[in-house]
Amino acid sequence: MPSGFSIATLVIFILSISFVIHPLPIPIRLPYIGHKRIVLNLTTAPILAIAILWAAQCLGPTQIRDGIVGTDGVKPYNILILFFSLAYMAITLDITGILQAAAFWVSNKGGSNGWKLYLYFYLMLTVISVVLGNDPVILSGTAFLVYYTKVAELNPTSWLISEFAAANTASMVLFVGNPTNVVICQGFRINDAAFTAYTILPFLACNVACFVALGIQFRDPKYVPRRLNNSADLDVRSVLLDPKGAIVGSALLGSCLVVIIIVSFFGVDVWEISLPFAVAKFIFDLAWDHYRFTHNIPMLGHAPRQRSSGDHDRPAAPETTNNEEDFVLQELKRRMTVPHVADPEPTQDRNSPTANEQPTSTLPGTSSPKSATRNSPSPDPSFPLFKSLRFKLANKRTRLAAHFPTFFTALPRLPFALVPFAFSQFILIEALTHQGWIDIFASWLRHATHRNPANPFPTIWIIGVLGIILCNLSGTNIGATILLTKVVRASILPPHTQRAAAISLAVASNIGAVSFTFSASLAGLLWRAILKQKGIFIGQKTFAFWNTLPLVVMGAVGLGVVCAEMAILR
Repeated sequence: MPSGFSIATLVIFILSISFVIHPLPIPIRLPYIGHKRIVLNLTTAPILAIAILWAAQCLGPTQIRDGIVGTDGVKPYNILILFFSLAYMAITLDITGILQAAAFWVSNKGGSNGWKLYLYFYLMLTVISVVLGNDPVILSGTAFLVYYTKVAELNPTSWLISEFAAANTASMVLFVGNPTNVVICQGFRINDAAFTAYTILPFLACNVACFVALGIQFRDPKYVPRRLNNSADLDVRSVLLDPKGAIVGSALLGSCLVVIIIVSFFGVDVWEISLPFAVAKFIFDLAWDHYRFTHNIPMLGHAPRQRSSGDHDRPAAPETTNNEEDFVLQELKRRMTVPHVADPEPTQDRNSPTANEQPTSTLPGTSSPKSATRNSPSPDPSFPLFKSLRFKLANKRTRLAAHFPTFFTALPRLPFALVPFAFSQFILIEALTHQGWIDIFASWLRHATHRNPANPFPTIWIIGVLGIILCNLSGTNIGATILLTKVVRASILPPHTQRAAAISLAVASNIGAVSFTFSASLAGLLWRAILKQKGIFIGQKTFAFWNTLPLVVMGAVGLGVVCAEMAILR
């Protein structure tokens, strides 16, 4: 029988997840500061849950240490270093404009055929997501499609849903494409190259099935018109803001991925490879930006402002951050035969089930560059010393951002919310293990497979379906993957059945992002935040409505292919 401590641990774990799914703002009043709001969300709720469990003696220092250092071959710090190293290289590569240039090239190839262009965009986003992962594609692809559909006077829903599905499905190919893949590789001791060998066929099946499902549900011409009004080809080079940076970034990222796959056969921790490459890219970014700044060479679309000696005594002008968007809009407006196009205004999908819904939260740490520029701090009569210091620091940061725009543009795009959330999830899962819940869940899994663990097929479907469901209920696919990895390991299944469960979980954790809640993945929260900044409001029910058919089809096809693979391997 579960004890009071174990029940309390499970209840608090579930409550913390509920605040990840539906953040709760709590207004408070602080002395000298006034009214503020503390939001219980994916950053704060798990940390608060750990504090409560520690105070109630439901977990101790051992569980906290194990959640940071890792157990059973899973090393959280390894996963985060690897993820941030690759994320920095991918994001700085994207800043050069290479993804926008690829989108322009694809648009030229698609011409005025609506469905041909829809397919080409889907394939382009898929290929880029395989290499860069889903987050950089979500960052740039979402903004581009918002402006493209606005200028072309298209319904944005069909194009944005397609982009989101393509980016998240493609992240299952490489083990570095998603943090969940790294958890699975480490937790089940799967070689990195073998992971791709196992997931490539399910990915291809899911990718094709997803596009067929999208084609069925968006068959009405109001979503994807048969013909588009295009008057001229787009200038691909106009949005490639840093050709030299794109070449160096591509070479470093490609070399890093190749070396990681090679050294994975020798048992080397992959973060020991990715981190030096990221440091090399960081040094190049600083050196290349400094060279362009001192020689007044255009940087990210505009030339640095010439400074006189007196400039150092007065505030720096805010750095322009929307050059890439300006280029995109200018070229798109030139091509489309539309009488007049304004900048995107708040729009809603009138044809969706819930057009009036609006998102209630955004990814922590994500803010609009425009608002950041508008709200630059200025001296305040109250607390003059503090306000003056804050003003000087902000002024210093503005100057550094003008000198090193690549780093300061990439910095706010890095998913820092992942750090406290990932460590918190590992610690909370260790608390569940300490209280015996993982063993209980493992016994349920053995019972559900009819006490015949040698047969991998029931395990494939149980883990796959549970993985998709728990992505929505466990506080992103990261939490679901950590939990199910622990449960499968504790079930002591035969090696071939455990391998089948691992591949099934890999499929589920990636397509599970294309799900019913935005919080099924960090990419979903990021996607919604970007759309909100660009004036596109897609509600929770609308999101679930359009994702249901692709998710069901991908789940059935993907898990079916995993079953076929395991049958052949046996």
